[in-house]
Amino acid sequence: MIQALTLILLCQLAGEAVARALGLPVPGPVLGMGAMLVLLAGSDRVAAAVVPVGQGILRHLSLLFVPAGVGVVGHLDRLGAEALWLLVAIVVSTVLAIGAGALAFKLVAGLTGAGQEAGPRDG
Repeated sequence: MIQALTLILLCQLAGEAVARALGLPVPGPVLGMGAMLVLLAGSDRVAAAVVPVGQGILRHLSLLFVPAGVGVVGHLDRLGAEALWLLVAIVVSTVLAIGAGALAFKLVAGLTGAGQEAGPRDG
C-alpha cells in the first residue's frame, strides 16, 4: 500500500515538475494522471498494486470536501454580502459549461458521423 501511494504521489510530482519546467498551461496533476495511465496500461503488476489503493481513495473522496465546507461556514458573513454576485457567477458558469459540453458533443458527433441518420441496409 505504501509503495502504491508513493507511486501515485510520484506521478503527481513528476507531472507538476514537467508542467512548471516547461511552462505548460496544463495542471501538473493532469500530466501526472497521464503518466499513471501509461504505467497502468504498461504493467499488470503496477495495476495490481495501484488499483486497490485508488479504489480505497475514491471510496473516501467525500472527506476531501470537509475542509471546503468548513471554509464556507467560516466565511458565511462575507458570502452573504456577496450572495447576488455568487449566484450570478454560478448560474452563468453553469450555463456556459452546459453549452460548451453540448458544442463539444456536437463537434465530436459530426467528426465521427454519429449524427448522420442510417439508411436501409442491404443484404
